[in-house]
Amino acid sequence: MTKWIDITQALTNDMAHWPGDRPFTFEVAATKEQTGSANVGKITTSVHMGTHVDAPFHFSNDGDTIDKIPIETYIGEAKVIDVSKYDSITPNVLEQFQLDGVKRLLLRTSLPNNPKYFPEEIPFLDPSIAPYLSELGILLLGVDMPSVDPITSKTLDTHHALHKHGIYILENLMLDHIDIGNYELIALPLKIVGADGSPVRAVLRPIKEDE
Repeated sequence: MTKWIDITQALTNDMAHWPGDRPFTFEVAATKEQTGSANVGKITTSVHMGTHVDAPFHFSNDGDTIDKIPIETYIGEAKVIDVSKYDSITPNVLEQFQLDGVKRLLLRTSLPNNPKYFPEEIPFLDPSIAPYLSELGILLLGVDMPSVDPITSKTLDTHHALHKHGIYILENLMLDHIDIGNYELIALPLKIVGADGSPVRAVLRPIKEDE
């Protein structure tokens, strides 16, 4: 049986975080010796730490929160493509790939997977990819970067463009060790009522050609 491949960025106390955002911390708040029965852990974090999904409410006050997004969005067939030789990803770039029938698209960019380093710059996703991907029927875009917009962006043009065209966002995937191809994806968010996003445990399983 084909094994699942973990593409999740591990949550650690020394991981990098978005400048000004709440970092991730884990501690054993009460030990088994203290409680008499069990160790009890405590975490503090932004919901956008590590591998995570953005809900539309993250960038739009009128957008859906994470608990309202259909879970089927984050489960199903996905395709990994390599766009690492491009600094700017546009429809012209994506036209080079066979994306017919793809519902969930994962981009392996030139940004190295380094959870302890927060990049100053990342490859540029042109907002014009949103209508192009929408025409193909894609409903989820995943990237191995902390954002689909430039780090310094305040307008979040690509976030808004993707949302306008019905495409949800999955960020901070670990794809350096993943071959291009077709997979089953599971990247379920926590059901946090009212939240603008959630960490996920993202995994892939290769789809064989004869399946």
